[in-house]
Amino acid sequence: MATRAARFAARIHSTQMFPTVIATLTTLLTFAGFGFYTVAICSARAWLRRRRFPAGFAPGVSLLKPLRGVDPGMYEAFASHCRQQYAGEYEILFGVSSLKDPATELVRRLQTEFPERRIDLLLCPEVLGPNGKVSNVAQLVPHARFDHLIINDSDIRVGPNYLTQVMAPFGDTSGEQSVGLVTALYRGRAHATIGSKLEALGLATDFAPAVLTARYLERGLHFGLGSTLAVSRTALEAIGGMATLVEYIADDYELGLHVHRAGYRVELCDAVVETAVPAYRFGDFLDHQLRWMRTVRESRPWGYFGSVLSNLLAWAVLNLIASGASLPSIALFSLALLFRTSLALGVGVGILGDQQVVRDFWLIPIRDLLTLVLWAWSYTSNTVRWRGEEFVVRKGKLVRRTPEAVGASTAPALEKNRS
Repeated sequence: MATRAARFAARIHSTQMFPTVIATLTTLLTFAGFGFYTVAICSARAWLRRRRFPAGFAPGVSLLKPLRGVDPGMYEAFASHCRQQYAGEYEILFGVSSLKDPATELVRRLQTEFPERRIDLLLCPEVLGPNGKVSNVAQLVPHARFDHLIINDSDIRVGPNYLTQVMAPFGDTSGEQSVGLVTALYRGRAHATIGSKLEALGLATDFAPAVLTARYLERGLHFGLGSTLAVSRTALEAIGGMATLVEYIADDYELGLHVHRAGYRVELCDAVVETAVPAYRFGDFLDHQLRWMRTVRESRPWGYFGSVLSNLLAWAVLNLIASGASLPSIALFSLALLFRTSLALGVGVGILGDQQVVRDFWLIPIRDLLTLVLWAWSYTSNTVRWRGEEFVVRKGKLVRRTPEAVGASTAPALEKNRS
C-alpha cells in the first residue's frame, strides 16, 4: 500500500501531471469563487434596495470613547463628533487609564473649542481583563447619563448626521424583536505607504462585501463592527455588561453576538464612517493582517475556513499560470477580473464612497494573492502580540502566553502586531 501511494505521489509530481492537477484544482476553486461573488453582488444590491429607517427618533445619547495615545488626525475625528446636527441631547465621555496619556491634551483642547458640548475626561485606572479598551469602556458606562450608548474608536471620523442615522433603527418597532445594537460600515483613509493602501483597499473591497454577504445569508446581522457600537442600556445589562467581554480580542464582534443571543436585533445603519489607517510599512501590514485573520479564525472557524473561496482573482491568476496562459484560462481570468471589478467598485465606491479604490485598483491582484498566502499562514499558530503583550487566542478569548497556553500552536515565531 505504501509503495502504491509513493508511486501515485511520484506521478502527481511528474512534470506532465502536476500542472494538470493544479490547473484542474484552481479551475474548480475559481468557479466556486464565482458562486461566492454572485451572492456578494446580490447582497450589495439587497443593501441598496433596503427599507430605510425613518429619522425622528432622537433619545439622549452618551458617546463613550476609550483613549490610549495619540494617532494622526485624531483631533479632527474628535471634533467631528462635536459638530452633530442632532435633535436630542448628547454627551461625550473620554476615558484614559492615566492622566499622563498625551490624548488628554486633545480632550482639553476640545473642551475649550466646543464649550457648548458636554465633554468629560474620566480616569479609568482599573484593569478588568486583558482587553484594555473594554476595561476602559466598562468603567465609563456608570458615568453615562443616557440609556443609549455609542462606543467607537478614537480615530473614527463621522458626518454631521451621524447620531441621527445611528439612532434611527432604535425607533423601529416593526420587528418581533426590539433593536439592541446598531453598527455601521466604514472605509479607511490611507496614508502614502503601500501597506496603508493595501489595508484600506481590503476594508472597501473585501471586508465590507463580507459584512453585507453575512447579513444577506444569515437574514440579519449577528455581530458588531468597531467603527460604531450603539447599544441600549437594557440590551447591555441583559448580556451582563461590558465586563463580560474583557477577555475577548474581537470585542466588537462579540458584543453584537451576545446582544443577538440575548434576543435583540442587530441592525446596520445608513451611516458610513471613516477610520484612519496607519502608515503601515509592508511588514507591519502583513503582521496586522495575520493578527486579524487569526482573530476571525477563532471567532468564526467555519466561516473563516470557507472564506478561501472568496479569493476569486487569486485562484484565476494561479489557474492562468498553471495552464500556461491557455485560451480557456485567459477567458476565466477575464471573467474573474470582471466580477472582482464589479464588486469592488459597487461596494467600495458605490456604497462606501471610497474614491481611493479607483486610485489603488492596480493593487487588488497583489492584495488578493497575499490574502491567500496569509490565509494559509494563519493556521500555523494561534499566538498573537497585542498592545505589547503576547497572547494565545482561543475561541476568541485572550490567554496570556505560557508554555501550557500555547499548546497546539506550531509556529515558534511570534507575530508582531500594532494594536
